[in-house]
Amino acid sequence: MRSSSASDGLVVGVDSGGSGLRIALARTAAGAEAGAENGGAGGAGRVLETVASGEPVRTGPGGIDADHLLSQVLPAVEAMAGRATGAGQGGEDGRIVAVAVGAAGMATLGERLRAELPGALERAWGVRRLALAADAVTAYAGALGQRPGAVVAGGTGLIALGTDLSGWRRADGWGHLLGDCGSGAWIGRAGLEAAMRAYDGRRGGSAALLARAEERFGPVAGLPAALYPRTDRPAVLASFAPEVAGCAADGDPVATGILERAAGHIAEAAAAVCPAGPAVSGEVALTGGLFRMGEPLLGPLRAELGVLLPEARVVAAAGDPLSGAVTIAAALAQDTLRLPADPHLLRLAR
Repeated sequence: MRSSSASDGLVVGVDSGGSGLRIALARTAAGAEAGAENGGAGGAGRVLETVASGEPVRTGPGGIDADHLLSQVLPAVEAMAGRATGAGQGGEDGRIVAVAVGAAGMATLGERLRAELPGALERAWGVRRLALAADAVTAYAGALGQRPGAVVAGGTGLIALGTDLSGWRRADGWGHLLGDCGSGAWIGRAGLEAAMRAYDGRRGGSAALLARAEERFGPVAGLPAALYPRTDRPAVLASFAPEVAGCAADGDPVATGILERAAGHIAEAAAAVCPAGPAVSGEVALTGGLFRMGEPLLGPLRAELGVLLPEARVVAAAGDPLSGAVTIAAALAQDTLRLPADPHLLRLAR
């Protein structure tokens, strides 16, 4: 497979996160227009196939392991491209013309990817158009495409990213010890603290949260010994966040207060990155599993956003980080990428 500057070949989007790896093969917009009768959407390219691996890419002393990522991506893409070409979906000759890789930790742990992936992908496929992005950037592109605005990506952790298309603004995403305020881990930790307060008989405790904590984890007196040695503490804390939402929905005032404080933190992060000015749309999108908690969180969040960003419009995220990676790759293939390059958040190789 060889690459060229033509925009009618195939593009690859990769989403690498803590729970595994997802890869999409798509036809670029020019090819999608030619296949509109088959439901091609144009613009960002039309996804032909996706594959997923439950094995996260390893991270070691040198950062994200480029060899491990390539060992999963290369054979998967070769197989998908072969199937697409065999089915007459791959364009003229099944060329891969651009790739976008979004990875959790890219900004701080992506040095090996930035050093090794351009050469490896050029040797494998002849492709020279490559974007290496932080997962927050692919989340942004999936949610808002290439429009100015702000995106809050919330799950176990939380980060906000905004752009006026001249540069990026980031807020939080500093991990569960230093930040990620309002995230699933933050909510779960606050809920478990309230459970421990109830166990001790201190102010601020919640009997409802104590009951749910013991149902989920066993006697709470043993929780510190069970929790502190674990390397997946953020995920364990976040697993209790739905219990906090459940107690809030049942009217527990302590749980309700936790979600109100979380909403305040989330709105503050959005306000910190939302671009201002007459030429900016003022759109804010929320993406990630955190926001599936529903009204117990979304109700107070809408109220907080109304106070801090009264001119902004909260919009539904159009897609997820994998679709964002495809959007970036297709735009890169066609020289229509408007999202700003950044040494750590969005590195381009052409």
